[in-house]
Amino acid sequence: MVQLIKRENGGPFFMEQLTFASLGMESFETTVEEDKGDIEVNFEEKVTASPKETISGTKAMQLLEFSRHTFDKLVKDGIIKQYVDGKKRYYILKELQEFMKTEEYKQLSVGTVDKRNNLNDLTGKDWLPETKSFFYQKGLGANHPEAQIEKLHPAPYSFQDIGHLVRFFTKEGMRVLDPFGGVGSTAKACEVDGRVCTSIELSPKWHELSIKRLETEVGEGASEHHQFINGDSCEVLKTLEDGSIDFVVTSPPYWGILNKLDQKVIKNRVANNLETKYSEDEKDLGNVESYEEFLDILVTKVFLECARTLRNGRYMALVVSDFRDKSDYISFHSDLIYRLNKAAIPNGGILKLQGTKILLQNHKSLLPYGYPFAYVENIHHQYVLIFRKEGKKK
Repeated sequence: MVQLIKRENGGPFFMEQLTFASLGMESFETTVEEDKGDIEVNFEEKVTASPKETISGTKAMQLLEFSRHTFDKLVKDGIIKQYVDGKKRYYILKELQEFMKTEEYKQLSVGTVDKRNNLNDLTGKDWLPETKSFFYQKGLGANHPEAQIEKLHPAPYSFQDIGHLVRFFTKEGMRVLDPFGGVGSTAKACEVDGRVCTSIELSPKWHELSIKRLETEVGEGASEHHQFINGDSCEVLKTLEDGSIDFVVTSPPYWGILNKLDQKVIKNRVANNLETKYSEDEKDLGNVESYEEFLDILVTKVFLECARTLRNGRYMALVVSDFRDKSDYISFHSDLIYRLNKAAIPNGGILKLQGTKILLQNHKSLLPYGYPFAYVENIHHQYVLIFRKEGKKK
């Protein structure tokens, strides 16, 4: 849009109003002499450029994929040239594109790990997206060669999803504990990312398959880098030393949900010669009759014992889901938060809730539960409950 307006000194000139859509940035106004082809932008440092070649600071940071801190430092050091028009600051797109070709930019874009970072090996650039309150479940697919052992388990979780958590909450070489090891998803994630896993599994079948999984999917000898224990976590955890673990991550049984699954699900697994339960062992928490008893054992004999083995200031991540018991909706995640947040740990200190991430399962099929009579949810997400061990109870 071009408007003819009046100069302060009486002479007319044209003002071109450029929109957000035309610039890909916040709209702003700039003056153009009628008889000039180029636009003279009224910066503190005069430059001649097409308005489409100027972008805002926000757009510049998005283009470079830099944090505000890094971007401002580069501007302050004169590495990125800033132009000022009153209170507005702009950048020349072509100059930024040239900077992106330099070795300095390549090194900055990869980033370095802050020396103060004792939590993980991530740069600021890698750290930021991991702080989102959600992420999407990512698996290899049922037909992938490396998914054949995983899918044998009635309730597996992807080693790639666990890998997100392992990489954020540990540094290379640190020790990770999974008290419900299953078929070794946590152990595989640790092997891939250079951590050491202690995996406890009650069922001899799943225990043996977890070892086989690392040997066949990662490489011969891979399982020897980790500790695989076939036994009951309620007993085994008592033997682990205080403060010997850097991170606890697991997905526990969801009470007796596998005994209550939709008959269609059970029939499909039986038809494919797949297990429908964790085990028949009476020590299996999936076989406990009472939900309250199940919670008491899970919290006091497993999770608080896991917390005892944690070093102070380190984290525990629990991957859980809500579920239905006949007509009752069981808010499993909130029941765990209620019992664990600020709970006293046997050797001192407390567990303190730090946040809840949502693991979205957008690939799951929708089923017409309740139709056409009542609302019954298709539960297509899991909760990742994140707790931190603190030294003393407040």
